[in-house]
Amino acid sequence: MGKIVISDNVSLDGVDQDPTGEEGFRHGGWFAQIGDKDREGFAKVALDEALGAEAFLLGRRSYEFLAARWPSRNGELADRLNSLPKYVVSSTLGDPEWNNSTVLKGEVVTEVSKLKQELDGEIVIPASRQLVRTLMEHDLVDELRLTVYPVVLGAGERLFGETSDSRPLRLVSTQTIGDGLAFLTFERVRDA
Repeated sequence: MGKIVISDNVSLDGVDQDPTGEEGFRHGGWFAQIGDKDREGFAKVALDEALGAEAFLLGRRSYEFLAARWPSRNGELADRLNSLPKYVVSSTLGDPEWNNSTVLKGEVVTEVSKLKQELDGEIVIPASRQLVRTLMEHDLVDELRLTVYPVVLGAGERLFGETSDSRPLRLVSTQTIGDGLAFLTFERVRDA
């Protein structure tokens, strides 16, 4: 059985909106405000995560963002991302062009539940806020990995929205990346 792993970059106050500054959010671009040592450490974490993944699961917007960047790149991370199976939750995406991509067009919870049964290993969801919220609401998330950036934005879309009930998590790992990033890993706590 697969393990659903959320992986996202967030500000100290939980904002994950527009980290690269390309969406026009007034506080966007916070991802680029880190130093070289942080950037190198983050690249290693991203590579390790990609190497450990069985597949990527993405919402359409995150898929389009990544598919516009990675196919033309070279290097170990690009090679892994380009060869990794990718599943895209979308009712509007037709024929995905990025290598090894499959569109899941049915009802999200049903399709992701099936995928979780079919695959072994980690099914990593990078970004994809709307998809993350849906899967959290339906208790399909097994692990959460957050790279926390040392900035408070005070506004913007946060990774988590309202839920019908609390979702207890257990901190299982902390790591400092470079000089200023915190990499936190949580697992979902379910009733025994």
